[in-house]
Amino acid sequence: MLKKLSVRTSKRVEFLEITGEVRKFIGESGIREGIVVIYVPHTTCGVTVNEHADPSVVSDMTKHLGKLVPEDAGYSHIEGNSDAHIKTSIIGSSLTLIINNGSLMLGTWQGVFLCEFDGPRTREIYLKIIAG
Repeated sequence: MLKKLSVRTSKRVEFLEITGEVRKFIGESGIREGIVVIYVPHTTCGVTVNEHADPSVVSDMTKHLGKLVPEDAGYSHIEGNSDAHIKTSIIGSSLTLIINNGSLMLGTWQGVFLCEFDGPRTREIYLKIIAG
């Protein structure tokens, strides 16, 4: 099963939690055991699993990614978004997560986040369930 989500981001850099959408897709699929692949086909936007209970974690992550890879550091790329490309390469553009007993296997504090580094934009997210 394949599903495409469209998500509109509102800031240049933001993490949007998409755990609910992933869980909903798994529930609608009826698949009890398998994996779900979450893929973002963008070079300036990624996807990650991290803590969703305390919003300061996301704030700390965006703040420190900005220190690690500043927006304006004399990059050569003419579009002016090299930092977004680098941050996306660090975070990654896909996840593979386990489905067990019809549920997404995440830790108590974990959530799935779309990581925008060059917004605001409309982003596509592909969800693919592989039963097994």
